[in-house]
Amino acid sequence: MIHYYCRHCMAKMGTLEQASLKEEQLGIQALTAQEREEMISYDSNGDTYIQAICEDCHDAYTKNPDLHQYDYLIH
Repeated sequence: MIHYYCRHCMAKMGTLEQASLKEEQLGIQALTAQEREEMISYDSNGDTYIQAICEDCHDAYTKNPDLHQYDYLIH
């Protein structure tokens, strides 16, 4: 399974049941090696965890650019 969650507030954004999707289907082909290391992790069961940004955090950052100094948001 592939799990998406917000890297700022840790909210679960969704899960894909198919574990064998191509990078292009997931939209991660454009990530650099460093971005992949920071945003994608795997567990011992073979599940993939992808960090993204949820709509609430995106809106908060857009309205309040000073929030970029924080790693974690609560909303």
